[in-house]
Amino acid sequence: MTARRFAQVDVFTTRAGYGNPLAVVLDAEGLDASSMQRFAAWTNLSETAFVLAPTTSHADFRVRIFTPRRELPFAGHPAVGATYAVLEARTDFAGRTGLTLECTAGLLPVRVEGRGAARTIFVQAPNAAFGAPAAALAGELAHALGAAPNADPPPRLVDNGPCWLVGELADAGAVRALQPDLARVAALTTRYAAVGVCVVGRERGGDAAIAVRAFCPADGIAEDPVTGSANAAIGAFLHAAGALRPPGHRYRASQGREIGRDGRVEVDVDARTGTVAIGGRCVGCIDGSLEFDQDGDVGTGHD
Repeated sequence: MTARRFAQVDVFTTRAGYGNPLAVVLDAEGLDASSMQRFAAWTNLSETAFVLAPTTSHADFRVRIFTPRRELPFAGHPAVGATYAVLEARTDFAGRTGLTLECTAGLLPVRVEGRGAARTIFVQAPNAAFGAPAAALAGELAHALGAAPNADPPPRLVDNGPCWLVGELADAGAVRALQPDLARVAALTTRYAAVGVCVVGRERGGDAAIAVRAFCPADGIAEDPVTGSANAAIGAFLHAAGALRPPGHRYRASQGREIGRDGRVEVDVDARTGTVAIGGRCVGCIDGSLEFDQDGDVGTGHD
């Protein structure tokens, strides 16, 4: 059996147990895709990240990202959390404020602000592509969510690696009160080939500008605690609709309170290009090793 370094990181939080947990295999060389998928299913977290050597000299490291059911070309909390784990594990990256992450969606710039417990890691999301507003989508979302999305801007399909169905509700209270029909959400996302539905509502006070929830029942995740790619899709959605003031905008999103978490995502939207970077802090929870080979055997890890 091959011993591999393993970490579990809580992402978009400063308190362990309040963010979105991520499993990170830091020495993933030699694992094939089926073994990675098997391990991600075994961890049963929303995502597991596998760190590999880059395939290009333009990148510092490479990450492959798996849900329990499939590989994703990009996801925000694995990108941020894997970067945190790499920075903690590799002394040659100490003091770096800029890195380049390679993932299936391409090369993504990484920005590091602050140090120690105040360190915030920003990852630039892939540029978003938008589906044309579908006349039926608002009604379908209303049936699935139990609440009608705003007509202006209308809900849309946003693709930034994964595809999200994005809609804005009346306010944060409406978002927090949702009790969606998860079977309908799963059927809707399957029909639109989306990973999930994410919704946003404006906060009236507190330390966050918006409240966000993300539902991915077709992937076995009823509600994702704190979601980087969904928040990046929402930032692109609001920017495209001219709904950010000023047009280039940095704001904070709150997510996860409804399922016992309390995540914070920093969203930075470039006024000129509409490019979105998502950022947050992380807490290391497990640092140890695992034994896992191509045959799918999992050995005992230790911290």
